[in-house]
Amino acid sequence: MMVSGNRHHAEALREEVAGVLAPMGLRLAPDKTQVVHIDEGFDFLSFNIRRQRKRGTQKRYVYTKPSKKAIQSIKGKVKEKTNRSTQHLELAELLRSLNRLMQGWANYFRFGVSKQVFHAIDHFAWRRITKWIYHKHSRLTWRQVRRRFCLPGTWKIAHSGVVFTGASIVRVTRYLYRGSKIPTPWPPNPAVVEMTS
Repeated sequence: MMVSGNRHHAEALREEVAGVLAPMGLRLAPDKTQVVHIDEGFDFLSFNIRRQRKRGTQKRYVYTKPSKKAIQSIKGKVKEKTNRSTQHLELAELLRSLNRLMQGWANYFRFGVSKQVFHAIDHFAWRRITKWIYHKHSRLTWRQVRRRFCLPGTWKIAHSGVVFTGASIVRVTRYLYRGSKIPTPWPPNPAVVEMTS
């Protein structure tokens, strides 16, 4: 919940919400309920929501990005798939598996400010894949690895018709604010009506 006010107002509202939930047999989990300023940011459903200054301007906007925990989670999964215990796999099989994993993850986060994060995750995965190839084909030089496992004239890793596309292939789609267009069951605030009439 967002509050236009100070910490005291937010804490009072938290107590009010707890009172509403109690008769339904529900309660706020203390470890998941916190009061923070929007400039500090908070994590919600694996997104980090925070107000920041837009680069190159003095304007401040609320940005929604993948949280640090979500980024560490996908990196951990990429590490699992590219460790030495998976070297019995064919490279094409590994690439196919990584593409599915990373595109699924990116589809969830495509509505945030995620483009740079997607590129960073792809770079991390690319380095893990090249390391995996070096261990699997230990006698190859870097030039031979590039000639054999990259598309001609590029750094894109490919094998047997499978190209590593990673998370960046997923297009980022920004949500547009439409709060004033969403119907609400609550009557308008009388004070607001008087001010606007």
